[in-house]
Amino acid sequence: MSDDFEDHAKDELKRADHLIYVTLKYTRTVDVIKNTIKRLITALDFAIIDALNHLKAKGKIKEIPAHPTLKANLLLQTLPKSKKALEFYNYLKRIDRAEYGKKEEYRKNVALLARESPKSTIEVNVEVLRDLFNKTVVFVNELELLSNGGKPALHNQ
Repeated sequence: MSDDFEDHAKDELKRADHLIYVTLKYTRTVDVIKNTIKRLITALDFAIIDALNHLKAKGKIKEIPAHPTLKANLLLQTLPKSKKALEFYNYLKRIDRAEYGKKEEYRKNVALLARESPKSTIEVNVEVLRDLFNKTVVFVNELELLSNGGKPALHNQ
């Protein structure tokens, strides 16, 4: 069962990779950036579920909550080393929930402008999006290692 969620996380990362390196290259729209961020969040959601399933199978937790925030909090309580990954997860969710604007859409320097507050704006351009993608890949792998007790899964080579 947990292998399914892990595969889902890897599938979401493949889709995000395609959005960044193929779709965004040709369309240059903010909607593609927004959809990529949603894919990254979904990949981390699946990685968190997978980690919690491993912990439940080991008997370290009794049940997995339904709400994503509660899942993240439970993972943080059980695996304190997952703090950076969960902070990054919350950062992506803040970008996704924020009102957003567009900068240079259909041009080379397309960017999503996420307004967290009137004074705080996060600019997500192609380079930042690639960095977010790379961090997501690292954190998905780290969550897998943490949930397995530092041992890589056999099917992951």
